[in-house]
Amino acid sequence: MSYIIDRRQNSKKKSTVNRQRFLKRYKKHIKEAVEDAVNSRSITNIDQGGSVTIPRRDISEPIFHHGPGGKTKRVFPGNKEFVVGDEFQRPSGGGGGGGAGEGSASNQGEGMDDFTFQISQDEFLDFMFDGLELPYLVKKQLKNTTQFETRRAGFTNAGAPEKIHIVRSLRSAQARRVALTGKERREIRELEQEILTLEARLPDEEAAQQIVCLRERVEELKAHIKRIPWIDDFDIKYNNTIRVPVPSSKAVMFCVMDVSGSMTQSIKDIAKRFFVLLYLFLKRNYKQIEVVFVRHHTHAKEVDEQEFFYSRETGGTIVSSALKLTAEILEDRYPPGDWNIYVAQASDGDNWDGDSNICGDLLDAKILPKVQYFSYVEITTGPHQNLWMEYEKVHAKWEDAFAMHQITDASEIYPVFRKLFEKKTEGAA
Repeated sequence: MSYIIDRRQNSKKKSTVNRQRFLKRYKKHIKEAVEDAVNSRSITNIDQGGSVTIPRRDISEPIFHHGPGGKTKRVFPGNKEFVVGDEFQRPSGGGGGGGAGEGSASNQGEGMDDFTFQISQDEFLDFMFDGLELPYLVKKQLKNTTQFETRRAGFTNAGAPEKIHIVRSLRSAQARRVALTGKERREIRELEQEILTLEARLPDEEAAQQIVCLRERVEELKAHIKRIPWIDDFDIKYNNTIRVPVPSSKAVMFCVMDVSGSMTQSIKDIAKRFFVLLYLFLKRNYKQIEVVFVRHHTHAKEVDEQEFFYSRETGGTIVSSALKLTAEILEDRYPPGDWNIYVAQASDGDNWDGDSNICGDLLDAKILPKVQYFSYVEITTGPHQNLWMEYEKVHAKWEDAFAMHQITDASEIYPVFRKLFEKKTEGAA
């Protein structure tokens, strides 16, 4: 049996394996710290690493030790106030003296601080998105087309010149020359040592003749070694590649955000943080996924990432303009037979009178039949608006493909995000 020991070092010259084991052991505490950080950070540093504190009571480990053994007798001081079975109240304040911690310092006692350590940005994101996925991601192939992926498959002795692996070829040539000339090189070393021994003797005619003969033999052997070609056709190695059929599982996520005048700055910040989480989640977990950003007030517009998160444009509210633009983009660029389609929408629920019915019809007729999943979050502390009422009707008809949640403050962003994109045990293909 073979064992492979990973002794890679991280930036602090610590064992990477031991660190991963430590993070796995205290996964629960780290996830709680990450959730707290997500709820309290701003948009610009939401994905940064940070400090994690573990309560000292949770880092103690059981140990084996020798007990006292034998029979022992101990005498305890008695008292007149309590008998066996009595219960007494613990002093208020937690310190035994009725204080709450702000009192004068004590000159007695000792303790231990909670354990605090740093996690990197990658580790922070790993814990942030642990257990999340796009629901119902289906492998969809283009019609009459099989996609292939080229993968490395070792080395071969034949191939095109542009695939020559120089290092492997030189290594093969060196090994061949060493193998073919090993016997001659050993004989040369023995002869040279014998020549040195003869030269150390007193000069005589017999020794001189032997030295001449030995040097002639050395030259013959060196000439033989030089006749061995430096590189041979057999030495040349080529990178070997194979084509592996890969099913196409392309996905696109539409991010739709209301930026109308009814969306206060605090509500816009909550919406932006929700979409920042979504964007980081998509970038980290899916290499081949497209993201479409749509902002709207009375008119909808497809924008880039920078404008989506940081533009200050505002106006009235017509939600159907964004849904119409989403449906048009779907029709033009993302056929449902080839793409996994997802839509996430954030709004305060306020909408122009008479437009909510149009939104419901658009969802029912042009969007939901084509998408895998549509998630809607309403950011408001007041009563639900007419858009929420209309979306409830849509949700009743499309329970598997349509999800909706309310967010009242920033602390609810991360829990709602996890509810929307938690792993589904059924429905995935």
